[in-house]
Amino acid sequence: MRIDIITIFPDIFVPLDVSIVKRAVDKGMVEINIWNLRDFTKDKHKKVDDTPYGGGKGMVLRCEPVFAAVEHIKKENKNSKVILTTPQGTLFNQNLAKKLSKTPGLIIICGHYEGVDERVCSIVDYEISIGDYVLTGGELPAMVITDCVVRLLPGVLPEEAPVYDSFHQYLLDWPSYTKPSVFKGMRVPDDLLSGNHKKIAQWRKTQAEKRTKERRPVLYRRYVKGEQNGQKGNRRD
Repeated sequence: MRIDIITIFPDIFVPLDVSIVKRAVDKGMVEINIWNLRDFTKDKHKKVDDTPYGGGKGMVLRCEPVFAAVEHIKKENKNSKVILTTPQGTLFNQNLAKKLSKTPGLIIICGHYEGVDERVCSIVDYEISIGDYVLTGGELPAMVITDCVVRLLPGVLPEEAPVYDSFHQYLLDWPSYTKPSVFKGMRVPDDLLSGNHKKIAQWRKTQAEKRTKERRPVLYRRYVKGEQNGQKGNRRD
């Protein structure tokens, strides 16, 4: 898979050069390219923004360099899906991450300032937000999307690992413990120490259901509905 990120702050993407994402890149499972939007401007000042028509505070990213950047990248990977990070976008979730992980490539446009010229949306496949809050720019959302998608690519993690993630089948993850078995009077649950795999699996399922019901009741209702429909909580949205 190939992921291209268009930004005016290319130096901020250090987190993508460590841990699981770096190992995936080193193994050739994903190619990540960071593009400086200023390289696609035509004026000597490399201006990427301007004041909004109609007045108002802030600056708006101009459409010309964004179009030029996307067109340049598409020449190398024409089937890539284009994402714009924006607070007005669809809320990012695990189900969308799975969908994106099955595409041949992604081009992520990092929104900034007061937004991006609306005409950019004509070349965008997905407008995505990572939450109902406002950041200084789209670079952090781009890293979140990249990290989430890359870990779902075949071979990046052990085959069964994503199955046990939070939000799989609408459930949050169960509590995890490691050595020592007793710390400051707090004991690891006996079921986890039993060696009985069936009992351990049941304990984990029960704890995941309990945690989801307490912390994310909307998710829990979806899970219950899926169980009642004989779908074992599998996502359908």
